[in-house]
Amino acid sequence: MPTSSPSNSPASSSSYPCDGGGAASPNPINRMIPERGRHYPFSAAAAASPDAMDTDAAERAPAVTSVADFGVQSPGAAPANMDDAGGASAAGHAPRPPLAGPRSGFRRLGLRGMKQRLLVVANRLPVSANRRGEDHWSLEISAGGLVSALLGVKDVDAKWIGWAGVNVPDEIGQRALTRALAEKRCIPVFLDEEIVHQYYNGYCNNILWPLFHYLGLPQEDRLATTRNFESQFNAYKRANQMFADVVYQHYQEGDVIWCHDYHLMFLPKCLKDHNINMKVGWFLHTPFPSSEIYRTLPSRSELLRSVLCADLVGFHTYDYARHFVSACTRILGLEGTPEGVEDQGRLTRVAAFPIGIDSERFKRALEITAVKRHINELTHRFAGRKVMLGVDRLDMIKGIPQKILAFEKFLEENPDWNDKVVLLQIAVPTRTDVPEYQKLTSQVHEIVGRINGRFGTLTAVPIHHLDRSLDFHALCALYAVTDVALVTSLRDGMNLVSYEYVACQGSKKGVLILSEFAGAAQSLGAGAILVNPWNITEVADSIRHALTMLPDEREKRHRHNYAHVTTHTAQDWAETFVCELNETVAEAQLRTRQVPPDLPNRATIHQYLHSKNRLLILGFNSTLTEPVESSGRRGGDQIKEMELKLHPDLKGPLRTLCEDERTTVIVLSGSDRSVLDENFGEFNMWLAAEHGMFLRPTNGEWMTTMPEHLNMDWVDSVKHVFEYFTERTPRSHFEHRETSFVWNYKYADVEFGRLQARDMLQHLWTGPISNAAVDVVQGSRSVEVRSVGVTKGAAIDRILGEIVHSKSMHTPIDYVLCIGHFLGKDEDIYVFFDPEYPSESKVKQDSASVSLDRRPNGRPSNGRSNSKNSQSRTQKAQAASERSSSSSSSSQGTPTSHHDWREGSSVLDLKGENYFSCAVGRKRSNARYLLNSSEEVVSFLKDMANATTAHNGFQSTTADYMFLDRQ
Repeated sequence: MPTSSPSNSPASSSSYPCDGGGAASPNPINRMIPERGRHYPFSAAAAASPDAMDTDAAERAPAVTSVADFGVQSPGAAPANMDDAGGASAAGHAPRPPLAGPRSGFRRLGLRGMKQRLLVVANRLPVSANRRGEDHWSLEISAGGLVSALLGVKDVDAKWIGWAGVNVPDEIGQRALTRALAEKRCIPVFLDEEIVHQYYNGYCNNILWPLFHYLGLPQEDRLATTRNFESQFNAYKRANQMFADVVYQHYQEGDVIWCHDYHLMFLPKCLKDHNINMKVGWFLHTPFPSSEIYRTLPSRSELLRSVLCADLVGFHTYDYARHFVSACTRILGLEGTPEGVEDQGRLTRVAAFPIGIDSERFKRALEITAVKRHINELTHRFAGRKVMLGVDRLDMIKGIPQKILAFEKFLEENPDWNDKVVLLQIAVPTRTDVPEYQKLTSQVHEIVGRINGRFGTLTAVPIHHLDRSLDFHALCALYAVTDVALVTSLRDGMNLVSYEYVACQGSKKGVLILSEFAGAAQSLGAGAILVNPWNITEVADSIRHALTMLPDEREKRHRHNYAHVTTHTAQDWAETFVCELNETVAEAQLRTRQVPPDLPNRATIHQYLHSKNRLLILGFNSTLTEPVESSGRRGGDQIKEMELKLHPDLKGPLRTLCEDERTTVIVLSGSDRSVLDENFGEFNMWLAAEHGMFLRPTNGEWMTTMPEHLNMDWVDSVKHVFEYFTERTPRSHFEHRETSFVWNYKYADVEFGRLQARDMLQHLWTGPISNAAVDVVQGSRSVEVRSVGVTKGAAIDRILGEIVHSKSMHTPIDYVLCIGHFLGKDEDIYVFFDPEYPSESKVKQDSASVSLDRRPNGRPSNGRSNSKNSQSRTQKAQAASERSSSSSSSSQGTPTSHHDWREGSSVLDLKGENYFSCAVGRKRSNARYLLNSSEEVVSFLKDMANATTAHNGFQSTTADYMFLDRQ
């Protein structure tokens, strides 16, 4: 198995963002890049193992080559030791937050006087293991960015969990390796050859890595591709579970678990399924592609949901974070927020943590005698010529052919430079057994040979191509003598070669030409010359500009980049991520305390069975409906989801509950009357349609409960606006009901739908409803315009009055169960019944779902209705206390009852222990309790129906026995 792979890609890293590397956009999502001063990123280009977390320098470690390879007699530099070998460390650049001391973030969290345990989980351990006998292993520590970073974080006791890169099938060898690694604070995960082949070489390197670098999925025979995807993804999940099993064995309460890279996207879910209280962070060291690229992945939804199980998700740049959030909103239909991604009240924080290098290490190296000798030799060897340098892994994403072709074009257009410039290109081969890489190697050699043949002389050639690694000292010397560094990555997570070059240019002040597709362009873009590597002419012009640049401009550009690269330590990045993860978990715990607890099924059913007159109020959509599986398709299955159907498993339980003479069941929904008729006509219950504005028993006719003098003059003009925006927004639709209009863009493109909704609101406020007594309720993917007072809470008193009158009810209602997935504006029904709320504040305004108000500046604001005076503006908020008695007829002549509506509230005799309000899937709610999904509603109602049957049967048998006793 090759040790180098796409996953060896030099560490990515980056800076904050905005598209194209320009100034950050003022869009609120920019807050993902720590506005609060917490994401003051820092170091650590990732693992020292040959995985994607390595820096570009790490790929140079295996071979020890001196500057003699460029025609200079080397004094024979010794192989680099652990401190000097390998790759660069990393360092971020954001300002340190205003805390007391360098690592006070940990101390603020109550860690004073102790070290917090950190379990770093990566595909590869930062060691190379060689077996020397049956029970003896020799280990060599790899010096990489992540290693350096974690060693410097003094408030953390870090241990590594990962694969050692070798197959150890026997128990003796595994025990011996485990003991040896324990001395290095490493814990092995043992993967067999088949798992490695399918998981690592297959799914990771053949599918995820190319996709994340915009190379697309492999083109194979369709059937073979399907089989490969399935078998490799299954192996990927098994391998992630094996990593999780090792974490379980070593986890202690309070530990922070930091998962790294695309190899372990499934790990956060495995960990949270085992223990929901684990602190889990996940960081990606490669780019995350746009949602249009990512959506081609067959397992797209499962991987996204797995990553979202983490508490904190980190990326090198804001662009990658934005792409991830966009994928979650477009593919999963979740809500993207400035903080991250929200799923039914649970927030996964998503943020950018730019990475960098340990610049002091490079600056110190320049003072070493051996490095100074290298510098002198190189200066003498290339005297009279400008030196250009490229340091890359020989990989498709590095843009080496494009770089060399641009240099050829420069020589063609500037013949006077032919003997005045030399390009030194280090291209370390990787995956030499893969045909595509072999072809790339041949292509590079062919181009170099052609150019040297065209422009070379007997004494000099324009390109020196080296296909081996350099030791650290030789590399630093090369950086120091280089006039222009050329980084032309076609796609790179970060590319820290640019950082290393800048760090070694303290005196020479060379020019950096940097691809705009490298993550480093986000942070070094102001001082570098940014280029599109696909545009050969542009790169050739940039080479000429760099070589002829005036000293003042070189000084100015260098000063900017040098300050950025050298002012942050190698520990800041890891420290920042861990600190942010701790704070994220703490904030989540505070939010969790505000989330209603799960419905206590046993207590709810017990109180139900021992009550005399029960009232069950059930929502419909997302409460009693059958879920539709969309398999991650964009927008789901629109036709199926629009056809609301009662869950088939509920027919029996509902029939049992409805036939109980001591139980009254109401289905209260915003749906149209015909929808409720179709789904519930067979049951003995009450149906309340359009938020309770229309009511009927299933054995009777529809009647209206609308308030008297309800002004509907706004209907026609609002209808025109809704029609207009439906035509402009593909896959949107609207429904016209008696008292409201609902425009739904759930199935439309998420971002376009939001823009259209914003535009629609502006149209509405400036025209049709500017002076109308209406409420505008904005859901997550919908806009609804209702008459003021049309809420479930405002209607329930009138509904109760009709039911009490119709059933001649005299026994007080002593038990109420209210379950629904209601919009925030309709949650006034929860507090209507709550005996612990004072009557004057029975119905509260809810800030989670907005009701918009027309402001003097024409802009809508949250939390208010649009009515002509304050009395109508608070109509719904006082529905429970006023118990208004009014009625009217609908435009269709729906009959109206003429009894006193106040009968409804007068029959309530409810104590706190007998009232159960329950939100479905809405964790920010006024309800007392929570059920997470309609499936949980089904399970609960089944249990209640079974308990009812058993209880009634027992009572009947007891009554028979009592009758016989009396005989």
